[in-house]
Amino acid sequence: MASPSRIFTAALVVIGDEILSGRTHDKNIAQVAAWLQVQGIRLKEVRVVADDTAAIVEAVNTLRARNDYLFTTGGIGPTHDDITVDAIAEALGVPVIVHPEARAILESYYETRGGLTDARLRMARTPDGASLIPNRYSGAPGIRYGNVFIMAGVPSITAGMLDALSGKLEGGAPLLSETIGCWVGESEVADLLRETEKTFETCQIGSYPFWAEGRTGANFVIRSVDAEDLAACTRALVRGLEALGNPAIAGGI
Repeated sequence: MASPSRIFTAALVVIGDEILSGRTHDKNIAQVAAWLQVQGIRLKEVRVVADDTAAIVEAVNTLRARNDYLFTTGGIGPTHDDITVDAIAEALGVPVIVHPEARAILESYYETRGGLTDARLRMARTPDGASLIPNRYSGAPGIRYGNVFIMAGVPSITAGMLDALSGKLEGGAPLLSETIGCWVGESEVADLLRETEKTFETCQIGSYPFWAEGRTGANFVIRSVDAEDLAACTRALVRGLEALGNPAIAGGI
């Protein structure tokens, strides 16, 4: 379902006081971004918000309106502070229901695990009109409502939900990339980077400086949806670096 002529965008809202307090280190941003890139969708913005209804509503309504897709992670568990479903339903202007299919899934999953308690039943709640995202790890499904995808905060479960969505969203051409490294200060090659990117309008060049082995270096990541342009831009940058006396290292340092 690729539309190469159009760029599809997504935003991500990471929900949870534990992320903002530093008690939990988020791992979902990187995996969501990488997964989206394969689907031909650009992650344009990420927000981290507290377990606060007003904050979630504002973030959801703002970001779903200006992107093709909005993903959220966190806050859909069985405890009292898991308020994501309620907040997103408020943002969407619909009531919360116990989704019959989700309830059946949880009843089956917990049949030999102590039964479906009131707390566990909370994980069957969805905005009215939503569909489900399969979860092969813990039974409790993710939720889709229009262009909003509500997923778990546990990275392994998030990964499974993303896998269930693979190939099912409309996207553009996947963003391709090449990396080269160089022992040079990025300020010394700033003009080269700017002029090379200007020459190859379908490409973007990111510069990532570092200090190692007692000297300054930088890795340059060239990105494009066009494989031929990507290769040509990479070759031009390599030649430019070498002309300045800075040999390039394929794959980065």
